[in-house]
Amino acid sequence: MGAIINTPPLAIWHHIDVVVEAEAKHKSGIGDMILHHTKLGHYSHDSWTKRWHSPIKQPSTIGSLSMSLPTMSTSLIILLLPLLFATLALGDTPPTTPVSPGTVCKSTPDPNYCKSVLPPQNGNVYDYGRISVKKSISQATKFLNLVNKYLQKSSTLSISAVRALQDCKTLCELNLDFLTSSFQTVNKTTSFLQTSQADDIQTLLSAILTNQQTCLDGIQSTSSAWSVKNGLSSPLSNDTKLFSVSLALFTKGWVPAHKNKISNHHPSKKQLGFQNGRLPLKMSSRTRAIYESVSTRKLLQAPVDNDVVVNDIVIVSQDGSGNFTTINDALAAAPNKSLSTDGYFLIYVRAGVYDENVLIDKKKTYLMMVGDGINQTIITGNRSVVDGWTTFNSASFAVVGQGFVGVNLTIRNTAGAVKHQAVALRNGADLSTFYSCSFEGYQDTLYTHSLRQFYRECDIYGTVDFIFGNAAVVFQNCNLYPRLPMSGQFNAITAQGRTDPNQNTGTSIHNCVIRAADDLAANIGAAKTYLGRPWKEYSRTVYMQSFIDSVVDATGWNKWDGDFALSTLYYAEFNNTGPGSSTDNRVTWPGYHVINATDAANFTVTNFLLGDDWLPQTGITYTSNLV
Repeated sequence: MGAIINTPPLAIWHHIDVVVEAEAKHKSGIGDMILHHTKLGHYSHDSWTKRWHSPIKQPSTIGSLSMSLPTMSTSLIILLLPLLFATLALGDTPPTTPVSPGTVCKSTPDPNYCKSVLPPQNGNVYDYGRISVKKSISQATKFLNLVNKYLQKSSTLSISAVRALQDCKTLCELNLDFLTSSFQTVNKTTSFLQTSQADDIQTLLSAILTNQQTCLDGIQSTSSAWSVKNGLSSPLSNDTKLFSVSLALFTKGWVPAHKNKISNHHPSKKQLGFQNGRLPLKMSSRTRAIYESVSTRKLLQAPVDNDVVVNDIVIVSQDGSGNFTTINDALAAAPNKSLSTDGYFLIYVRAGVYDENVLIDKKKTYLMMVGDGINQTIITGNRSVVDGWTTFNSASFAVVGQGFVGVNLTIRNTAGAVKHQAVALRNGADLSTFYSCSFEGYQDTLYTHSLRQFYRECDIYGTVDFIFGNAAVVFQNCNLYPRLPMSGQFNAITAQGRTDPNQNTGTSIHNCVIRAADDLAANIGAAKTYLGRPWKEYSRTVYMQSFIDSVVDATGWNKWDGDFALSTLYYAEFNNTGPGSSTDNRVTWPGYHVINATDAANFTVTNFLLGDDWLPQTGITYTSNLV
């Protein structure tokens, strides 16, 4: 199977079909024809003819050959059998079939690099996939050691370079966690996984590539750290290619070709959770008494289908009446590595302005943070790129711990438009949810960095790229408010950062409202506003069943830099309403689409996030499919 043979033209496949059929009739009669087809290609006659039959008429020269039918058919079969088997090997080959590295690498974004890292011996997709993930772990370990060596010389580096390196260290440690978890799965499985398990691992491998890109972006933006750039850029680039191979091989070998998706004809269901300020929290009588002593929002007394289990609670209050006066102190007291089955550790944050940069690290899993409401419980910071922070570390509120739920909070970055990139929320927490929250900033307000996220009934304010990142994220029933940018700037609501065609990431904006914030509404002609622009090569964003006001330019979308990504991006709109929703004058890029309900269903909570598997335990209201 080592040689690469071009597929014969469809006319030749037609001749194989005709000749074998004629030969079968000549030898054994009609009744034996199926047997010959089945032996030759391991397909039934029906599947064979559907797959290979061509409407192209055979050339008249075939009929005029001066040989008997059996002789002609035998000669053609002998001639074409090598082509047939080679083509079948390069087609829908089962993942368990041994093939050459050159063959398996055709399914990766960079076949030449892929061949350079795989052994020369034939193997199946599972063999190669395990080898690639194992090599990825080794390379990630080497890169972390390299970053640590640079950090040991931090006294010779600028503060901005040190911050970029610290980001890389954090991201590389996450990558090692994700790769180790992925290897544990692929090392014991030689078959397609269940949809949910396949999505878990594809999500982790997608996030690894995002983490690599974030590290690289931070280093490249640090102008004073040339030695760091020169030492890290090359291994970063090579490791990214290796991780891309791992993701591609996993997708080919372990991800079902047809996931168990719900069609657009399936009735949409709604989970009615946090209703009218009353929360379906299930807790002990002691915990309930503490909660109701500080909250104006009473709990639902009657049990509901999906009670949200709370195992403990602490109160944050600036006046000293609670357990803590700062949010970070409360986080330090939270348990580490909680499981979803343990119930939530609830941090109740009373009204006030909390001027602190909050970090919920990877150990703080399944936390729930509830405030007194939008514009009541306010978390604020003012870090920015202009002041020497990386975009990644400029966030006022950053969450990494899996299963986080945020409710009734306002999160701000007050650096202002003149400070450029200044993040309010950075979210890299898998299976995370925000409900009834407000995110306020200018450029880069909401960094949906990676993994799976859901936002419901939230307000997002910003100017340039104010929802950006590379998570698999759905915004549902949210308000997106473009603000007045600086002179000469335009607004881009989204800047999605997908870098690889096998990443299961993208931004879905479903049943939302896009309307100018007050400052822009008063100066509506001062700046153009677009639905998005492609931050990275495979940028993917969908607006569906949303209200788009006239603030959005008729062209809809804007370029990033010339023709960059216009053919590889996926931007789509479905059944939106409002004066800015007309697609008549939209961009005509190859990657832009007006889609139907069948395609739109791929970007619902149920199909895009597999949200029915994890959102019920949060208690957050959601709509599973199209409305």
